[in-house]
Order: sequence, then structure tokens, then C-alpha cells
Amino acid sequence: MTKQRNKTKKPKKWLWITSSILGVIILAIAAYVYSIYHSVQTAADKMYEAPTREVSKKREEKVEFVKKDPISILILGVDERSNDKGRSDTMIVMTVNPEDKSMKMVSIPRDTRTEIVGRGTQDKINHAYAFGGTDMSVETVENFLDIPIDYYVKVNMESFKDIVDSVGGVNVNNPFAFSDGGFTFNKGEISLNGEQALAYSRMRKKDPRGDFGRQDRQKQIIMGVIQKGASFSSLGKHDDIFEVLGSNVKTNLTFDQMVDIQANYKEARHNLEQLQVKGGGDTINKIYYYIVPEAERLALSQEFKEHLELVQGN
Repeated sequence: MTKQRNKTKKPKKWLWITSSILGVIILAIAAYVYSIYHSVQTAADKMYEAPTREVSKKREEKVEFVKKDPISILILGVDERSNDKGRSDTMIVMTVNPEDKSMKMVSIPRDTRTEIVGRGTQDKINHAYAFGGTDMSVETVENFLDIPIDYYVKVNMESFKDIVDSVGGVNVNNPFAFSDGGFTFNKGEISLNGEQALAYSRMRKKDPRGDFGRQDRQKQIIMGVIQKGASFSSLGKHDDIFEVLGSNVKTNLTFDQMVDIQANYKEARHNLEQLQVKGGGDTINKIYYYIVPEAERLALSQEFKEHLELVQGN
């Protein structure tokens, strides 16, 4: 009888040990998930800038994420240095329609000649930031495309190298060999650290496609950061990543709004269409501009309006 009791107690003992181990693992996972969540929220709070307006003048009412209203976002890559307010050398407009699960994106060439809203003058579109900061950039882009800009994300390009380094570098497919910024970039698949990525994304004069080629390289770096940031190899670096983002990215999106976008708009990322601002270069008063014909500007505006469902009948 005694031996039989010992045999029945032994499995229960191992069951208790196994349950305890599983409990510790679950608690460890929960703690890790919380630490990531807390780090994300802390970084998002640090990035947040209170909006100076409740809703764009080009909208009748504010968008609602739970209703899956299409939204627009302006991405500004700002070259800010000490004692220099800088210019927005990168201006990317992205619209997201969660109902048809699609995104449209266009890079506006920095030399595009247009009205700078708030100054009443014709100038290069990237000068809007130097004249009036984020607000003037947003309003100038709104006027150029005749669509509302609901949200913006501003990245300090000087910190771009820190963002790349925080994810352990990026891989890109370079279409042609060139040297710039003290580095040589071979054709084909190459790996870049932060300093190299910054030089790679800034080169323009040696590219036969000029600003359009530079825009494509910038998109390569951005996609490389996203891919590395989402990989398992970057999980242990999340504190570094969030610290860099919190210090060098500004947006009028709150943490809760970011969560809502993730919940309601994430499927749209699988269908991205890249558009182009069609035009040509010209010199006016000895200054180079990128001139966009009115018909091309209106066609681009119409495409974005339809995607944002701002056209009657959509």
C-alpha cells in the first residue's frame, strides 16, 4: 500500500513542477510584452506634437478610425542642423483607404515650384518648412494637391543614421555603382550602416534620374528599416530603437491613434501604388525649378481625392 501511494504522488509532483515552470515562462513573456508596450507608449508620447488645428479646412468633419475613413499622411524628411532651421528635402504624401485595402504614395520633388501658403509667393515647395515650419509645409502641400492632410510624421534626416544603426543596418539593392560622401556603393545587393545609409539616400547629382532617383533610394532605406525593425533579430534592441525614434521623430498622431490605425488600417499595407509628380526642369531668374503642368497637377489631385473618397459618387 505504501509503495502504491508513492507512485500516485510522483506524477502530481512533476505536474506541479511543470505548471510552475510554465507559470514563470508566461510571467516572463508577459513582462517582456509589457516592457515593449511601455517603451512604445513612452516613445509615442515623446514624439507627439499637439496639433494647431482640429481638422483640415479641406474636410467637412474629422476622420474617424473606427469608421475606417480614408486618411492622408505627410512624411517630412527635414535636414535640420545646429543654427539652421533646415528644409524639408523629403516630402511624401501617403493616402490609406482601409475599405479597399490600398495605399497610394507620391514623393513631391523638393524643387517643385508652387505657391507657399502664408507668404503668397511662388517658390520651391521645400522652402515652406524654412519659412513656416511644419504648419506651412502641411498647408502648402494641401494647396498643391488640393486635398486635406490629416496627419504628419516629421523625421530629422541628420538622425537617420542613428535609426539605421539602431536596427543593426539595412540591406538595399543598388541599381548602379557610385561614390559619394566618402563611400563607394557597388551595384547590386549591399549592406549599409547608418553613415553609409545617410550618404546613399542623399546622393542626387550623380543620379541620371536626379531627385526621383534619390527618392527611390530613400524609400529603399525606409523599407529596410521597417523590415529589420519587424524581424526577430531586432527584438533585443527595442529600447535603442524606441529611444532613437522618440528623440528624432515628431508627429501629431497620439499613441491611441497609432493603435487605432494598426487595428483598422494595417491590411492596406499589402497594396501600395507609387505615383509620380510629372513635370520638367526650368530656370526662372537664374534659379532651377521643377515645373508641374496644371493638367498633371489636377490629374494627380483627382486620383488622391478619389482614393480619399472626397469625390461625389464615391
